Formats: sequence, structure tokens, C-alpha cells
Amino acid sequence: MPFRAPDPKSGASASSATFAWAFLMIAGACYNPAMLLRLGWMLGVCCAAAGAQTVVLKAARLFDGRSDAFERPGIVVVNGGRIESVGAKAELPAGATVIDLGDATLLPGFMDAHTHLTFEFSIDTASSRLAPLQLTVAERTLAAAVAARKTLHAGFTTVRDLGGHDFINIGLREGIGKGHVEGPRMLTVTEAIGTTGGHCDPANGLRFGVLNPASMETPAIGNGADAMRYAVRWNVKYGADVIKVCATGGVLSLNDDVDSPQLTEEELNALVDQAHAMKKKAAAHAHGAEGGKRAVRAGIDSIEHGSFLDEEALKLMVRKGTYYVPTLMAVEGLRMGLAGGKADPRVARKARMAMDAIDTTVRKAVAMGVRIAFGTDAAVFPHGMNAGEFRLLVGKGMAAIGALKAATSVNADLFGISDRLGTLQAGKIADVIGVPGDPLADIRQTEKVFFVMKEGVIHRNDGK
Repeated sequence: MPFRAPDPKSGASASSATFAWAFLMIAGACYNPAMLLRLGWMLGVCCAAAGAQTVVLKAARLFDGRSDAFERPGIVVVNGGRIESVGAKAELPAGATVIDLGDATLLPGFMDAHTHLTFEFSIDTASSRLAPLQLTVAERTLAAAVAARKTLHAGFTTVRDLGGHDFINIGLREGIGKGHVEGPRMLTVTEAIGTTGGHCDPANGLRFGVLNPASMETPAIGNGADAMRYAVRWNVKYGADVIKVCATGGVLSLNDDVDSPQLTEEELNALVDQAHAMKKKAAAHAHGAEGGKRAVRAGIDSIEHGSFLDEEALKLMVRKGTYYVPTLMAVEGLRMGLAGGKADPRVARKARMAMDAIDTTVRKAVAMGVRIAFGTDAAVFPHGMNAGEFRLLVGKGMAAIGALKAATSVNADLFGISDRLGTLQAGKIADVIGVPGDPLADIRQTEKVFFVMKEGVIHRNDGK
């Protein structure tokens, strides 16, 4: 049975309970060296709970998640996992622990709208398809936990995870939530939904009968409106927070065109209606314009990738309020992969098509006022490099302050969690990160996160 940290809200007994828990952890580590991997960050929880409950974070400047400028100096008062007060005029409670980060900027914890924490990508399609078949689910889960820790330490305290298999993503979400492993809070699908032979079909590209069909067939793959409704219900039954559908072909799948629509309007209407009826947001993988427009007309909440979206599609998105998640870091990952020369020719051709089109599409979207959300497609590039998306968005014409909003308040709106996260405001959950210097002067400062607090617990503080 795993040891659990005491609840810091439990009152006067928290200190003694904390030290008892710490003793048990250290004693257990003597007999189980693997537990030492968890001790470093857990002892941080220990100290925070045992000392003053109130922590004051100070820095030269602060971005609250919604404003168009920084506040100077930056002060955030945290008590019991919640933000108590914010801003230069915030009262500093007597006896509070003060952490002064110096010439730095405090920001809300970053959010990534498109990750795959349970995957490790290789442009070598044959290798990447075979690798999971050679590993146990336990091994893949452990690797996912490593990816989750890297993501959190990069400053991303919340992610939307849009694809997984064998319920590893569901288990990872639960493990993080229960404190078994470090990682961002996750809003996750169970499995992405698609059509037979489409981008989300795990058997796409494999010869018939090569594997036990029962191991490859999933209720998330179907045809027709009723099958789409069933796939949504199946996802929700087994723990999905969000629904993802593959509305067009993809770059990394075989035997489909990257821009071809893969679902009918009727199928998408049924899927989105069912998702919304069950109070779930729905995201559409959609490179192509026609498939994207079908999804937008159906009421999809976000379009992912959107490499070939045309002006009609972008205007429709503005009118309907659809979010656009360009996942520009995926392009960086593809570029790195293609340089290695191991890509399947079919994948390489589609990758170059998407890479050639995405720059124009994103620039048009920014100029037209499409709501841009921050998402990276993490796993198509090494986990932990998510913040590279900031410089890519700015490079496509987005204002630096707009890019920061995209990863904080805009994503919180898209995720449906803006009542508790996404901004530094009194009463919100205390997800606070620190970056050196001024990210408005140099957006790449976002890639140098050195302080990470999630729910009032410090997971990283390189400036101490």
C-alpha cells in the first residue's frame, strides 16, 4: 500500500502527521531503494506542511493570466493550496514563509491543450509501431510517469491528453491526482475516436490478421452516427474527461491522405451532440479544410493542427467561437525526425505537405482573430520541451502577451476550468510558476522555468 502525504488542510495535527509520514517514507526507502526516487519532491511537501501554512511568493513582475501588461512588483500570497491575495498591495501575513525569486516573472501554471504523455514518438514508423508491442503495460506506464514529471517541471501544471491505449492515460491521471507520482493534472480521453482505416484506427497500415483482431478492435472505432454516439458513451463510461475525434487523415498514420475528411457531417453531428449532452468538450484532429469545416459546423470545441484550413474555415471558426490549437511544436518534431532519414516515404510526403502549409494558416488565423489555444502535440517531440510553442506562436505574428494568455486563461476557458485555474486571482488554486527576467522582452524565457508550484506544493525551485 503506497504511503500518502498528509492533507495540509487538516489543521493543528498536520505537523506531527507530516513528520510521522516522512519517517515511514525514509524507513521504507531503506528496504526499497526505488522509493528514494519519490523522496526528493515528497520531502518538499513535508516541509511546506510542517512549517507556516502561508507562503508569500515575490518577484520583480507578475502576469495574472488575463491582463495586457505585467504588474510590478509581483506578489502572490498562498494559503492551504489556494491563492489568498495577489498584487503589489497584497498584505503579507505575519509569520508567512517568504520566497523571493528576484528578477523573475510569476505566472499562472502553463496549460498544454494537446499532449500524449503515454507515447514516445519515432519518425521511423515501423519501429514506433512495434515498440509498444514489445513492452508490458507496466513498462509503458512507468515511461509515461517520467514524461509527466518532465512536463510538470517545465511549468505545465495542467494538460489535456488526447490519445492513449490500454487505459494508461486514465491510470496516470489517477496516480497523479492521488500523489503517487509527480505530474500535471490531466484532462484525458480514454481513446481517440475514428473510423475504420482512419487516422485513429490502431490497425491502419497493418496487414489483415497479423495480430489478434480482438487486440486491435476498439469501440472507439466505428462507422455511422450510432457508432459515434456509442464511442462517446464508451469513452465516458471508462473515465474520459474530454472527447477527441479524428475528422481527417493524419501525418503519421499510413494508408490515408493527410487532408481527406474521414467522417460525414451526420457522424460528427452525432458525436458532438452526444459529447455535449454528457457535459464533455470535444476536440477534432483535423488537418484538412473540408473535414475541419464539418467539425466546426457540428459544434466542435477545438480544431487540432488545422494545417490546411482555408479562409472559409477560419471565418466559420471566428463566427462559431471555435478554438484553434495549431500544435507548432509537432512541426519541429517532424523536422527533427525527417532529418534522421528514417521516415516512411508516405509519412515524409505528408509531413512536408503539412509543414509547407501551416505557416500561412496560422498567420491568417492570428490576423483574423481566431481564438488560439496553446497546444503542442507533445510526444511528436521530446517531452518537457512544450514551452517551445511560445516562440513559434510569436514567430507567426502572435503578440507575446497573447501567447502567454493562450497557455493560461484561454486554455482554462477551453478546458472549462476557468472558475478555479488559469489566472492568479484570490480564491483560485495555487498553480504558480516562475521564469527568469521578462518574457515579454524575450519570449524564450518561458523555456527556462525554474519555479513550479502546483496546488500550493513546490515541485521545483532552482533559485533557492
